Amino acid sequence: MKNMNREWLETDGLGGFASGTISGRRTRRYHALLLSAVAAENARYVLVNGVEVQVQSAAGTSALSSQRFLPNVIHPHGDRLIQTFQTDPWPTWDFLLEDGTRIRQEFFVPQGFSAVVLKWSLLAPVKTPVTLSLRLLMSGRTYHALHHANNDFRFEHHGDNRRLQWNPYPGVPGTAAMTNGTYTRDPLWYYQFYYTLEAERGLDSAEDLASPGVFRFELQAAPALCILTATDEGTLTANELETTERLVDRLTKEERTRRQNFSTPLHCSAKQFLIQSGTRATIVAGYPWFTDWGRDTFIALRGLCLATGQLDHAGKILHDWSEMVSTGMLPNRFPDGKSQPEYHSVDASLWFIIAVHDYLAALQASGLIAPPAEIRQLQYAVAQILEGYSQGTRFGIRADVDGLLSAGEAGVQLTWMDAKVDDWVVTPRIGKPVEIQALWINALSIASQFDRRWRARFQQARTSFQKRFWNASQNCLYDVVDVDHQPGQMDGKIRPNQILAIGGLPLNLLERDRAARVVKTVEDRLLTPVGLRTLSPDDPDYHPHYHGDVRARDAAYHQGTVWPWLMGPFMDAWLRVNGNSSENRNTARTRFVQPLREHLQEAGLGHVSEILDAEPTDTARGLRQLPRGCPFQAWSLGELLRMEASLAQHKKL
Repeated sequence: MKNMNREWLETDGLGGFASGTISGRRTRRYHALLLSAVAAENARYVLVNGVEVQVQSAAGTSALSSQRFLPNVIHPHGDRLIQTFQTDPWPTWDFLLEDGTRIRQEFFVPQGFSAVVLKWSLLAPVKTPVTLSLRLLMSGRTYHALHHANNDFRFEHHGDNRRLQWNPYPGVPGTAAMTNGTYTRDPLWYYQFYYTLEAERGLDSAEDLASPGVFRFELQAAPALCILTATDEGTLTANELETTERLVDRLTKEERTRRQNFSTPLHCSAKQFLIQSGTRATIVAGYPWFTDWGRDTFIALRGLCLATGQLDHAGKILHDWSEMVSTGMLPNRFPDGKSQPEYHSVDASLWFIIAVHDYLAALQASGLIAPPAEIRQLQYAVAQILEGYSQGTRFGIRADVDGLLSAGEAGVQLTWMDAKVDDWVVTPRIGKPVEIQALWINALSIASQFDRRWRARFQQARTSFQKRFWNASQNCLYDVVDVDHQPGQMDGKIRPNQILAIGGLPLNLLERDRAARVVKTVEDRLLTPVGLRTLSPDDPDYHPHYHGDVRARDAAYHQGTVWPWLMGPFMDAWLRVNGNSSENRNTARTRFVQPLREHLQEAGLGHVSEILDAEPTDTARGLRQLPRGCPFQAWSLGELLRMEASLAQHKKL
């Protein structure tokens, strides 16, 4: 089986998840079977990192699990017994033992609970005993941290075989296990698990895990079942008459039915990002390490919710976020472990307005009408944003005398190109960034449809944009004008941000000839099969590969590295200047959609990565742009869904 390090993902709809690799070896600190989100703390905890599984049959002992330890030792090597792996309807492995015994392993996370169901079953009857032994590998840490052996870990449990519970550390959710096996207390520490992807990222990469004891199951009699659940939030419980077998059977049927109701596997993947965090409906920006970010939420919403028909969830998200406007700004993120959001983005609020526009349009296209109170609240939030930006708000964000939006202060990263290492802002872009103007002008246009007072400002801003941003020498748009708030100072770097002036937003800001030139420049300098480079290869700051420690990676993050989400705006722009003929739509599907479709099996299975290298690497499978960053990224998948929906809609018309 090729590329056993590809990753699978199961989510609970609450912000928690399970994830791992096909091989079973954890390559990240975030790989876990029970990772629970605690909304009140805005925190996530890794409770059960993995399992150690052995099978005793007539042929002897075989391991189904596989672990990697320092310095770089794999033991045991259960991945060698894997015959097949699939993610439909959930991660499922078929193992073939040396004596011919075939065992199926299944993991799934039931929606709405901080829990995971583990199951092992024989694929054919056997006459001799087959005993499966299961050890839980536990920590009880925040998900960004690593765990090390200590004297404070509490191995003691309470309960019986129906429900055992451990509380390793105070202040951390406990872990409960419901099984149909027998449990023997046998405390052990496993030392120095080695996480290769953490090492590649220049981070600490070794961890110790605790195992309180052993569960044993007789597979020839019945499948081995184990339900793990967090005990503080999203706890899964069985009623008094419900055995472990009946509970697993009920959860299996419910979860299978839920997943079968999605029209495509991509729609099912999209649902994994839609969560309820306490009282707030929102979108996780990416798994495994992102929470919900304002900018990402509103960009991704158009694909994850609107393109998939999840209009109710879109409405709840927009409603909940609309209540958090502060002097014209919406939060950019909710930091781990903090109750107060951070307001440090110039574009999150503007993307909210775009999302509101597209949401109301999607309702109308579906023959639905939002309640008047909902429309009033969304329009009020839009007005608050535009008024705050017009009058001036945090970080120098204000409408300038030319009608364009100025933003930025030293040491602050306000746009989506937001890499920062200590005090070094890699791409500060202080002044009037091109995509911020595109968003601002589109927002003014949207607001002027229900409030006439924005029309004059819209006209002024659009005229100023067309006059000030054209870079005749490069046949494209400047990336920033009035750099560092110095009038007339221009940044001529060739970046993809300019594409939003033509595609990805409701309004095209350029006349046809200039729009065509921009598309040609971006296509020639920035386009790759899986997204747009963030900087032209002929720029001295260009980084062809994204790797190394934190500083090295952030130096490359927006200096060449490819972002798949930008393919959506580019395809829109390409069709706008070339026309929406059937032939062009087929070309767009082949050139811009199909490579992303193929990427779905490259890294995060069924998902699109956050970023990829700007240049290909020679691998055993040929030249490939290596996937980097987050393997499950909301706006990457969202834009793929939006692209497909757009092409399908044009086909219907």
